[in-house]
Amino acid sequence: MAEADADPDPDADRGSEAGSEEVLLTPAQLIRSLEQAWMNEKFSPELLESKSEIVECVIEQLEHMEDNLKRAKKGDLKVSIHRMEVERIRYVLSSYLRCRLQKIEKYFPHVLEKEKTRAEGEPSILSPEEFAFAKEYMANTETHLSNMALKHMPPNLQKVDLLKAVPRPNLDSFVFLRVKERQENILVEPEADEQREYTIDLEEDSQHLMRYKTIAPLVASGAVQLI
Repeated sequence: MAEADADPDPDADRGSEAGSEEVLLTPAQLIRSLEQAWMNEKFSPELLESKSEIVECVIEQLEHMEDNLKRAKKGDLKVSIHRMEVERIRYVLSSYLRCRLQKIEKYFPHVLEKEKTRAEGEPSILSPEEFAFAKEYMANTETHLSNMALKHMPPNLQKVDLLKAVPRPNLDSFVFLRVKERQENILVEPEADEQREYTIDLEEDSQHLMRYKTIAPLVASGAVQLI
């Protein structure tokens, strides 16, 4: 679990443990990780893996920064600058969480089905709080449909398959991306039946417009950044 540092100084280190490994992040790197997760979530057509550890650590960092601002001398120019930075980070954080909740509401049957069928050891796309929200949202939707319409219909029409009724995320949509790590032999599907599949190399720092499902694994691994 990530650990927060009380010092708002961007040069201070921050610890994050994964098993026996410890990864040190500065607060600036932590905020950059949040911004990258936010951009990916904002432009991805599907709900991505939950970054709950980053969220928790950023919230903890914001609390420390607020505490330090309360103790700072009034009238100091640095206070105003730090306060603007706190508000900027809060905006990114709230926008990231709001975007995820909107996707859960839009695709809730598919989100829950993906969670139910994920392989053992595969990371969850939902935080515990999001999972509880998704289940409650689905239960409320089923209750509303039953009370408002289904119970007034013939018995053979009183059930609805939400997986079929609710549209899936459009993985064929196109997204802009920036390459963070060079990738070789990326398979590109044809646009028309008469075309053939072909492979391309993605050079570091290059930008592309591509079908999302072609580069979805690269988004998940962090090799590319949606923009």
